[in-house]
Amino acid sequence: METDFAWNFFNALFCNIDPSKQKKTIMNRHLKTILLVLFIGIISFLSYQIINKVSHKKEVAQKIKTIPLFSYQDINGKTFTNENLKKATPIIFIYFNTECEYCNEEASMIQKNMPKFKDYQLIFISFEKREQIESFSKYYKLNLYNNVHFLQDSKVTFATTFDVNSLPCIVLYDKNQKLTEKIRGQIKPVILIKKLNIQ
Repeated sequence: METDFAWNFFNALFCNIDPSKQKKTIMNRHLKTILLVLFIGIISFLSYQIINKVSHKKEVAQKIKTIPLFSYQDINGKTFTNENLKKATPIIFIYFNTECEYCNEEASMIQKNMPKFKDYQLIFISFEKREQIESFSKYYKLNLYNNVHFLQDSKVTFATTFDVNSLPCIVLYDKNQKLTEKIRGQIKPVILIKKLNIQ
């Protein structure tokens, strides 16, 4: 008690500081320090997340420059992998959903222009049930073509493997299995044919 009294008296006499105000000042300093540490921590975490995301994007972009390894089931329940891709043939991957309006329009337009796609291999991929995919293929009569395949992405890996985030999304590879272009959304066959250089 005597020590506290002496300390308070010293402050009041020489420092002209109210002891209660001094405690508030110390508390404010501690609070500012804590907030500063928290702020630095949050900024560091966000910076790490951004750098990590950019790094991952670059890694994926590098990986899909050529067709990455994949394994899916076709509508007959058979495994379809890179080994089933035709050699020296351009590949068109079409990520779709049977309930997507633009996907349906895309399939319809492709079906009407199938003769122009005869030298290409078209791979339709969906994460839906096999029955839905099969019904879709039959509705547009695309199951009648040997160069068209419908695959089920049951583990939902296509989007991350090929870095796609929209429906429909078309990923084009040339005859050497090198990435030509990635097209998000619907595209008219005329433009697609031009991109693929087929007349």
